[in-house]
Amino acid sequence: QVRLVESGGDLVQPGGSLRLSCVASINIFRIDVMGWYRQAPGKERELAATITTGGTTNYADSVKGRFTISRDIAKNTVYLQMNSLKPEDTAVYFCNAEVFFPTRRLYWGQGTQVTVSS
Repeated sequence: QVRLVESGGDLVQPGGSLRLSCVASINIFRIDVMGWYRQAPGKERELAATITTGGTTNYADSVKGRFTISRDIAKNTVYLQMNSLKPEDTAVYFCNAEVFFPTRRLYWGQGTQVTVSS
């Protein structure tokens, strides 16, 4: 079982920045892929960014060049640095952990609200 706790969501003006944090209850080297997903009101949950155990990152086209996913292994924490925020980035952001073995399992945090508005 993996517990994930997100923090860092806030109200920010367009063009501003935020950093989200996700603390895992286990060593994140034991998690094959960690990621950030987001869900805007009335829309489906979508991928924002992922990072693998090997450090490979992947980003949705809508956030490339503005968001950066990173990790601090010693703190079992994954971050999402969000710059140049737009109103369309407004959503609940969820941390995700994917473990492949012995069976594929997905874990989710409770979510943190990001609102971009003037």
